[in-house]
Amino acid sequence: MKVTDIIAQSKHPLFTFELLPPLKGHTIDSINETIEDLLVYHPAYINITNHQQEVVYIDRVDGLVERRTVRKRPGTVALSAAIHYRYDIPVIPHLICGGATKEELEDQLIDLHFLGLDNVFALRGDPPKGERRFIPHKGGYEHTDQMVAQIAAINRGEYLDPTLRDPVATSFCIGVAGYPEKHAEAPNMDHDIAMLKKKIDAGAHYIVTQMFFINDHYFSFVQRCREAGIDVPIIPGIKPLSRKNDVDVLPQTFHVDLPSELVDDILVAPTASKVREVGVRHCIRQVEQLLKAGVPGVHFYTQGKSDSVSRVVKETFGS
Repeated sequence: MKVTDIIAQSKHPLFTFELLPPLKGHTIDSINETIEDLLVYHPAYINITNHQQEVVYIDRVDGLVERRTVRKRPGTVALSAAIHYRYDIPVIPHLICGGATKEELEDQLIDLHFLGLDNVFALRGDPPKGERRFIPHKGGYEHTDQMVAQIAAINRGEYLDPTLRDPVATSFCIGVAGYPEKHAEAPNMDHDIAMLKKKIDAGAHYIVTQMFFINDHYFSFVQRCREAGIDVPIIPGIKPLSRKNDVDVLPQTFHVDLPSELVDDILVAPTASKVREVGVRHCIRQVEQLLKAGVPGVHFYTQGKSDSVSRVVKETFGS
């Protein structure tokens, strides 16, 4: 079932969450445990992230250092299908521009179509670990709107090879990311909103935001999107803080603001469990305000951990 249909048919805001594929060499067991912990709250769908290659440096026996690229979390398409058919729930695999050619993206879309998965989430992707800036893959895309346009084209039955006879049209529902505090690489919010509008104009059907911890940023972002002519659903993305070093890591990694009161309470929390308690209570207040404001749903970034998210959802969505 398509995400936009789920939103349109639901009488209540949606609870959804995101998972990372396991590290190479690990099993799906921990993923299944997280899903089963959260199934009691009736998630509307589950997102599965996608990760491009990373740069690593290997010490050689001759004393030199060898530069290699490795993919540490493969399996997005396979994991999405496994979850979909095991739990009978819609699953949204992420597709990224980074590390893929147009042809490889088309092949992924064909695989997803054959598997009966009709939702995708389109992202440019971050620069590989060890690289300072995003460099488009040779034969790939620099910006997400270009990938969205390709997906929209295949939805019309237009494949990269124009000589195909009677090609079948797909019906992917396309989600894209939005940034309430602007993308880190955008020069200003106006430019960032304009880039988001290009993704919608290219064929995207809904938006899920980057995590934020101050709801006014989300409300302001939605208002600016509406003023720019973006009228698709905008789903807030939320993450409960769970570790003391989140105060430093999250702003550096995701370029988000943390409210002073939350930071103060986290820093004085004497134990790890107290830190998680502070993060959960703040997240509950956030979600309660968002639900009261009539958001279409709340999307949780779990990082593969269900405990804190489960507590927040129990308090705000109920069982």
